[in-house]
Amino acid sequence: MNGELGRNVMKILAREHANEMIWLCAAALLLFLSGCVVGPKYHPPVPQAPAAVYKESPTPSEEAGLWTPAQPADAKLRGKWWEIFNDPELNALEEQLDINNQNIKQFFENFMEARAIVREARSQYFPTLSVAPSVTHSRASANLGTANANTGTGATPQLQSTLYSLPLEASWEPDLWGKVRNTVREAQYAAQVSAADLENERLTEQASLAEFFFEIRGQDQLQKIFDDTVAADQKSYDLTRALYEAGIDDQISVVEAETALQSAQAGATNVGIARAQFEHAIAVLIGKAATDFSIPVKPMTVAPPPIPVGIPSELLERRPDVAAAERTMAEANAVIGIAYAAYYPNLTLTGEAGFESSAFHNWLSWPSRFWSVGASMSETIFDAGLRRATIQQYVATYNADLASYRQTVLTAFQQVEDGLAEVRILSKEIQQEQQAVDSAQTNLKLEQARYDTGVDPYLDVLIAQTTVLADQQTLNGLQVQQMTYAVALVEALGGGWDRSQLPSPKQVTQKPDKSETAIEQ
Repeated sequence: MNGELGRNVMKILAREHANEMIWLCAAALLLFLSGCVVGPKYHPPVPQAPAAVYKESPTPSEEAGLWTPAQPADAKLRGKWWEIFNDPELNALEEQLDINNQNIKQFFENFMEARAIVREARSQYFPTLSVAPSVTHSRASANLGTANANTGTGATPQLQSTLYSLPLEASWEPDLWGKVRNTVREAQYAAQVSAADLENERLTEQASLAEFFFEIRGQDQLQKIFDDTVAADQKSYDLTRALYEAGIDDQISVVEAETALQSAQAGATNVGIARAQFEHAIAVLIGKAATDFSIPVKPMTVAPPPIPVGIPSELLERRPDVAAAERTMAEANAVIGIAYAAYYPNLTLTGEAGFESSAFHNWLSWPSRFWSVGASMSETIFDAGLRRATIQQYVATYNADLASYRQTVLTAFQQVEDGLAEVRILSKEIQQEQQAVDSAQTNLKLEQARYDTGVDPYLDVLIAQTTVLADQQTLNGLQVQQMTYAVALVEALGGGWDRSQLPSPKQVTQKPDKSETAIEQ
């Protein structure tokens, strides 16, 4: 008797030990498989190292009197790059832009959305828990009772019943093949792309504001040129009219002088159109209604300051669009890994526990407990080539992103070289055009003297006046163009941004502040 009892106890203990070993082995297997990540490993592209200096940088023989980049050669733009132009009004406008520009705000919210998607993806690491308390009161058909009575069993039919239930359900799909991890990585890289896009948009808006600002200053200078011309033409008209009334000059000189005056007046009026448009554009950039915004008139055309250009090998670390293109490649690579995981089986663990009873006072008592656990595995055995085609699709996407990255790199160097050439060559052209203006003004003085002494007709004075005005307009346009090209060069260099400012995967995963996620009114 005692021996048989002992053998039964040993069998029970052995069975329990075997169950424990099975669970331990299963847990170890899950832990091992959870470290597997299928799909290609991402390797950032390594672009070909460019030359040590930019091709369009001025040579020592060209530097005399021309625009040259800032020295030393490794200098960088940092932070508020617009401050190198040393204009307090521009600085004040740029400070307002980062706060009130609605395009920047839109890109910021896109970045916040991308960060939320990262946290959504991370939620797949953990099991899903749900609770569904219920109370069910039901009444059975009376015919069921009649049927029981006809059987002669004598059982009293139970027509009404109540069921109180409080189940807690759990389900979890372990990340055996890295599908969830690749999904999280994809979301993190996408958030980094969004962060780089935000910085690129911010730089674009900043550059646009600076360009519009210098366009306004150029229009103010052009207005001064026309105003001075109108004043000079008015004097010429008064002179020719006085000479005509005195019988010294003919009427055609009066008409020519009057035509020149009216043409200058029309030109002076037309300047206001472009200035108003640039002013309205700046108002939109800083988030203000054009009706309530104005910029004081201040005639000014200056040469651009020396801009820290740095060396070509650093350019790719300073361009947010290049960073966005590279992160897009990383994102596409993670998607390939997600597609590869479809070749492997999915394991789903489920469990349910809770209380249920037909009587309310017994609902939460210990004997009313119930539970169940289970596991299921699914594997696709035929999909007509769907998974293979999906992988090929994502590989093609990755290759396209690689080509886009390389094109972005080439465009970056092109834009810097363009900017250097434009600013440098324009500085030489401005020198030449300034000489043309000086010569035209000298010619005008000589012709005016010859007309005053009666040697030449007024037509020669008119031609000289027209030449001076045309040369002054050209010079003003070149000076404005040089300033806007200088801003474009700063933009091509990435402004004051650096790749180290790109948020890390850990940073884009962190929860944002409540103020950043509140619904705006």
